[in-house]
Amino acid sequence: MALVRSNPWTALPTLQNRVNRLFDDMFPEIGQGEDMGLMEWRPMVDTYEKDDAIVVNAELPGVNKEDISVDVKNNILTISGERKHEEDVNEDKYFRKERFYGKFQRSFTLPDNVDSEKVDAAYKDGVLEVTIPKTEQGTTKKIEIN
Repeated sequence: MALVRSNPWTALPTLQNRVNRLFDDMFPEIGQGEDMGLMEWRPMVDTYEKDDAIVVNAELPGVNKEDISVDVKNNILTISGERKHEEDVNEDKYFRKERFYGKFQRSFTLPDNVDSEKVDAAYKDGVLEVTIPKTEQGTTKKIEIN
């Protein structure tokens, strides 16, 4: 019996194949090429607070301004719309499709101290910026106990 020196790097491709198989089993529609555009997509969103407002920035590249809707109801901000598929390319001519198309919707619960009547939305360079001003209603007043 001969001793063989072990090389841990030889197992790396096998490990990578196992991980890839695991993800393929969990998410079978990912990587299927033509089905990519049929999956639901969720635009990336940054939300942050300023002294006087809550700001939500949503990345919506390739979405027309007319296809975006911003609504506030019962302190829930909803951004919805649709990115339409480019029809000028024949489906048979695609080599790979990775961008998502179709309708989207993102909803966010707003804090009580915002004025939902004065929401402002601006769309520039594929980024939607929604600004929700704060009110003084949410400030805390300290009560002394007698």
